[in-house]
Amino acid sequence: MKQIEVVAAIIHKDGRIFATQRGYGDWKDWWEFPGGKMEAGETPEGALKREIREELSTEIQVDKLFCTVEWDYPKFHLTMHCYLCSLLTEALHLNEHEAARWLPKEELDSVQWLPADVQIIEQLKQYSYG
Repeated sequence: MKQIEVVAAIIHKDGRIFATQRGYGDWKDWWEFPGGKMEAGETPEGALKREIREELSTEIQVDKLFCTVEWDYPKFHLTMHCYLCSLLTEALHLNEHEAARWLPKEELDSVQWLPADVQIIEQLKQYSYG
């Protein structure tokens, strides 16, 4: 099975989590944490900062590794390193996603998360990320 390794940003602010909606591909309209694939020679943190600049035209601080998810999708195995992040700039521009929402903890289940992201949501419900 094909292996894909990615990084994802759990951007938090004022007790809310930033979620983005995919606008393309097999999982169009499902919700996810922004991020993407690491390039050769990149650290996970460097890849995450680059991906967020590309996807959202903003700068983040990578605070700490929250979890690593292993998930088998029908066409590939995903390894996703998820980092808690803070915004360094306020402006966010959706360059790749069709929608985005800031979700408080009690509304994390209000969107349809990608299957690999569901277990992260369950952990975030128990976590204090004020």
